[in-house]
Amino acid sequence: MVNYFYDCYRILNKVYSEKKYIKQAINDEYIEEINRALTVKICYGVLDRDIELSYYIKNFTEKTPKLAVRTILKISIYMIKYLGKKAYFVVENAVELTKKLGKSGASGFVNAFLRKFTVSSIKLPDDPIQRLSVQYSYPEFAVKILAEDYGLTRAEKIIAAPYPDNTLCFYGADGKKYLTEKGISFSETPFNNVFTVKNFTRNTDYDEGLYTYQALGSVAICEVVDACDNILDCCAAPGGKSVRLSFKAKNVVSWDIHPHRVKLIEEYASRMKRGNIVAELRDAAVYYEEFSKQFDAVLCDAPCSGFGVVGDNPDIKLNRTEKDVSELVKQQSAILNTVCEYVKLGGCLYYSTCSVFFRENIGMIKDFLSRRTNFIVEKIDSPLTHLDIEGTNAFLPDVSLGNGFYVAKLKRIK
Repeated sequence: MVNYFYDCYRILNKVYSEKKYIKQAINDEYIEEINRALTVKICYGVLDRDIELSYYIKNFTEKTPKLAVRTILKISIYMIKYLGKKAYFVVENAVELTKKLGKSGASGFVNAFLRKFTVSSIKLPDDPIQRLSVQYSYPEFAVKILAEDYGLTRAEKIIAAPYPDNTLCFYGADGKKYLTEKGISFSETPFNNVFTVKNFTRNTDYDEGLYTYQALGSVAICEVVDACDNILDCCAAPGGKSVRLSFKAKNVVSWDIHPHRVKLIEEYASRMKRGNIVAELRDAAVYYEEFSKQFDAVLCDAPCSGFGVVGDNPDIKLNRTEKDVSELVKQQSAILNTVCEYVKLGGCLYYSTCSVFFRENIGMIKDFLSRRTNFIVEKIDSPLTHLDIEGTNAFLPDVSLGNGFYVAKLKRIK
């Protein structure tokens, strides 16, 4: 058995049985270095296609196999269907892995299942919502929400959009010259010194602060923020937006509710050599009277469902529920209705998410304005292709180069 089969199993077992995030599971487990890239690719791919893989298992079995066997089958199906690995190679290694895990009694079942899978076709569900859920391995409840928000045709385009390339933001170098000299393929974006790249390997220049990674939609959010003296980034970790805003504002105050995430902001600011960022341990949902009307601008990048960035975080599709989204909407409302008090008269409140759901985006803004008549929407128009929703910007995966983000600008008028 090749070692990466076992490495993939151990990582995915942490996710499935211990509910660890994929990034944490990968960091916690030893991975054979020679196959690291393939192992990580398989683990992310299995989680990304989990709903589809589970559908195949359900349709080929009368009784649901135990978790360990299901995990082996998912790894195997993914490798056959999406990596083009030879069926005999995958079957042989899957059977060996089953035995290695002390489940020899199930090895015959694994063998028979995979051989049947390689010569069979499985019909997708007739129901359009269920079909899209299985076809794109997207939670059924989330498909329903998108269909309600955008219509079924646009919902499919959003779900089917390819995941984005990495985005590099250069601060200590001319990015175009840097990438060209290193022979790295890149594409320009609407933003200065910001590029998308394929197959880029981080080097020591990252540690020196010459460049950093930041999702393109996240960059677009920062770009709609006006230059000012003092800005509060109230849900700031890990700190990418705070760093970008530090070039626009004289002073940036960055909050997070968790000590380890405050440390992330400090480390990010230090790496990028930004001395005008102050990271503080604070809860954005708690009102602090001393900050009343103290900031020219407040960025509320609210905790959200994250369905705009599932490519980077496949755990979202695996673990998020509709109830979770409802709870997040309540949390977003509580934070927004608290931090708005920190905006000076004439200043601006910026609300953003990495979600594609109306209820977390324009729905939140409409609800806020129904309660707070001292704010109005100030129209924004990003150079990154977007959907204009009543003067706010929705960056959708099918038109905005792969990720989903949202931003609204609200001006305090009294």
